Amino acid sequence: MNVADFNFDLPKELIAQDPLEDRAASRLLVLRKETGTVEHRHFRDILQFLKKGDCLVINDTKVIPARLMGHKEETNAGIEVLLLKRKSERVWETLVRPGKKMRTGARVVFGEGLLKGTVIGMAEEGNRLIEFEYEGIFEEILDKLGQMPLPPYITHELKDRNRYQTVYAKHDGSAAAPTAGLHFTKELLEEIEAMGVLIAHVTLHVGLGTFRPVKVETIEEHHMHSEYYMVGEEAAAKINQTKAAGGRVICVGTTSCRTLESASGEDGILRAGSGWTDIFIYPGYSFKLVDCLITNFHLPESTLVMLVSALAGREHILNAYQEAVQERYRFFSFGDAMIIL
Repeated sequence: MNVADFNFDLPKELIAQDPLEDRAASRLLVLRKETGTVEHRHFRDILQFLKKGDCLVINDTKVIPARLMGHKEETNAGIEVLLLKRKSERVWETLVRPGKKMRTGARVVFGEGLLKGTVIGMAEEGNRLIEFEYEGIFEEILDKLGQMPLPPYITHELKDRNRYQTVYAKHDGSAAAPTAGLHFTKELLEEIEAMGVLIAHVTLHVGLGTFRPVKVETIEEHHMHSEYYMVGEEAAAKINQTKAAGGRVICVGTTSCRTLESASGEDGILRAGSGWTDIFIYPGYSFKLVDCLITNFHLPESTLVMLVSALAGREHILNAYQEAVQERYRFFSFGDAMIIL
């Protein structure tokens, strides 16, 4: 299957640069996966598409201010470091710009020496392993010096960093937000629970791979970056109970979807536990657990467009996206939402 089969024309002005003041005021495109029919609603109408006995699965990862601006100790040249994966207490896998200036042994200084780092080795695709030196608690220093690692297509400055965080964010570790969850307010979640819908929390720490373009011509050649996930006993019980009773499992975001499909067996039973997943879902994939999906609108030729196409069919997705463009929906991280039923 060719990557080009998932391309579509997207005017740049439809890429949302700022979050809406009211999280739940986004538009909602409703796509019926069996027929391809489309409805245009608002996100608050999500209640009309959920019912008692369903289970809503949310990813409670928390974005860390993973972007650090510093300078090379030896030359004072500006260096940008993006934290990707924590390897040990003081060692992180990072993306460094410009990478040429940061070979093994090079040192970088942040915040007038509050934090220092030394490149101690290389990882895949030229990423650097950096060992950090600091006094005190790393997370507190990061909160003081770091910036939110917004996607490259967002050029506006984020005034309130909490707007790139879901209201239920709990476990530190993501380099990007699970953006489908940005539409939910605490009040909306309370209303959903009051309807008799179970809410299950899982965790997948979103890596930089979510923004990496697919550089091969055929889908089968693409390799996904691995991301860390956790499924607790309580979440597994809620989801398995829902399936056993004939209810629907509705994932909020592609990250929740990938977590469930990674942690379940061919028998369709979700198992509590944690680990790394590089699951790549594209058309032809048979879903073991996920029935429905709430998601944002994704980049052309991205692995995320391929995932939603696996659930709803490529033609249905591309037709829905074409209609979303015509109707001037807002795209990507701060954009509008879609529910696939």
